[in-house]
Amino acid sequence: MSRRLLLTDCPWGDAEIERGVLEPKGVEIIVAPAKDESTLIELARDADAIATCWAKVTAPVIEAAARCRLIARMGIGLDNIDLQAAERRKIVVTNVPDYCVTEVADHALALLLASARNVAFHHWNTKQGVYDLQAGPKMNRLGGMRLGLLGFGRIAREVHQRARAFGLDVQASTPSGDDYGTGCRMVSLKELLSTSDFLSLHAPLTAETRQVLNRESLRMLKPTAVVINTSRGGLIDHEALWEALRNGRLGGAALDVFDPEPPDLGHPLFADERVIATPHAAFVSEESLADLRTTVAGQVLDVFAGRTPKNVVNGG
Repeated sequence: MSRRLLLTDCPWGDAEIERGVLEPKGVEIIVAPAKDESTLIELARDADAIATCWAKVTAPVIEAAARCRLIARMGIGLDNIDLQAAERRKIVVTNVPDYCVTEVADHALALLLASARNVAFHHWNTKQGVYDLQAGPKMNRLGGMRLGLLGFGRIAREVHQRARAFGLDVQASTPSGDDYGTGCRMVSLKELLSTSDFLSLHAPLTAETRQVLNRESLRMLKPTAVVINTSRGGLIDHEALWEALRNGRLGGAALDVFDPEPPDLGHPLFADERVIATPHAAFVSEESLADLRTTVAGQVLDVFAGRTPKNVVNGG
């Protein structure tokens, strides 16, 4: 009997890599035409496994998937999967924690550089016919400025390495205070917020970290500081961020992730010249997507063959 994989969403545009790996092994791929809960509930009834990128795999979806043995997150974070519901059903949950580490680190540093050197500002003005180097905000030499990393996982450690090559003074804050042998200075969250010229977010989205940047914590930042987020949109209260920018209590923001996604691009935050926005693109490269998709396909095959897949994140 053919096994069925429900692919809830494929923002890369097709399922050809997945089909190439799985169909020769007798796995049928069902691509959801939409990622709303009612559509996924209906399709999950016939699924032996579910692979999801950004779609929410909620408790009702999991309860409907009576045959499901695996929920594979096509990415790193797990906040779009109801892990408790999966645990109740004894369904294995996996992720791919290392597929785009260099890409996201590169993107975070690109956002930092674009902010520090007014690249986006001058690009937009020049394209609109304004050729004026005096028009942009003041710029300071990058060497000697301080980058704060909120979180110090794989990606943040790659950012640390890159940032030091540009002469940035790097510090980080995590609950554990572990520098993983990098020599990065570890500080309290309060010190991180109050002393960083750039603050780059690299924490998972949990109940404890949701809106870690809110009205209160944003007030601790320097009025010239720039916030960079390539992690999860829910780490920031975007209304509070806009309030801080509007009132001159923040120098700028460079955002690749939002809550919700896609965001309301009509919000004045996106019209502000101090804000750089990219469409959750940090993880993308031809190589990272190929790694991600083949790894998830391998996880599916492992579970169907009775093997323990790579990167199990729950008890299953």
